[in-house]
Amino acid sequence: MTMKKVVVAGGTGFLGRSLSTHLTARGYQPVILTRSPKTTNDIREIVWDGLTPGDWVHELEGAVAVVNLAGRSVDCRYHERNRRLIMESRVNSTRVIGEAIAKCKTPPPVWLNASTATIYKHTFGPPWNESGEIRGTSEAKDEFSVEVATAWERTLNEAQTPLTRKVAMRSALVLGAEKNSVFPVLRRLARLGLGGKMGDGRQFVSWIHQTDFCRAVEWLIAKENFNGPVNIAAPHPVTNREMMETFREICGVPVGLPAARWMLEVGAFVLRTETELVIKSRHVTPQRLIESGFAFQFPCLRQALKDLQNDTLGKWNADSK
Repeated sequence: MTMKKVVVAGGTGFLGRSLSTHLTARGYQPVILTRSPKTTNDIREIVWDGLTPGDWVHELEGAVAVVNLAGRSVDCRYHERNRRLIMESRVNSTRVIGEAIAKCKTPPPVWLNASTATIYKHTFGPPWNESGEIRGTSEAKDEFSVEVATAWERTLNEAQTPLTRKVAMRSALVLGAEKNSVFPVLRRLARLGLGGKMGDGRQFVSWIHQTDFCRAVEWLIAKENFNGPVNIAAPHPVTNREMMETFREICGVPVGLPAARWMLEVGAFVLRTETELVIKSRHVTPQRLIESGFAFQFPCLRQALKDLQNDTLGKWNADSK
């Protein structure tokens, strides 16, 4: 059987590893592009800097897809240097992949490029889908995140790849059992009795289970007529208050100390991050995925968290033997 090669740029993080494992199990051959390749893994890793062409461009020839997940973490303080690095890491990696695809003799038929649900502005109103104008309030000081997401997608759209369809994956919060996901962090807070609402708790949280994220990527690779932006999110977003209540439920902790806005500001300063990551109201629904026939394995948060809880306990039990 001929292996179907998928090039995954920025594939050594939590999402890239999860996706590569998922694709391998389904008969694909992932090739990871990374700044620090390792030779000890079962999946091939090729060096790239996310900025300039190199030997990695040859991997695009004959690939069935390229998935770009590259981008500096936004879990930091948004001072001038970090803002520049966040923006450039996304725009430059997207630009150079577009240039490489344009020069391929046999270009990949589809290019899935990471984007983010933070392209939609802070809102407590009806959920965003992929159609319509992106608008809202700026209560969460979200102008920078919207600016980054817009530049990211503009770079993708401007790439000249006539033989390659392009999909902008507007991903919501991806929940996974791995340590680099937010799930273990929130679970730990709930178990310590700190799993109360954050701020006023009204802000919406759009999320997706890591399994459904990987399944959605595989689905989009196979959907030959699908292009443009797509919300990678579960169909049932929740408020922050509801999310933390569900975490406390699965942890068996009846109460949780809430965190007032000023407490979040102090904590964010100490941890060198930004309150926007928990205060911004992200309220999106996956209209295009649903209309294309995609069926979510974990459409509801309680179901998703219980599965991740069981997965975590299973790993701990296996490690303790």
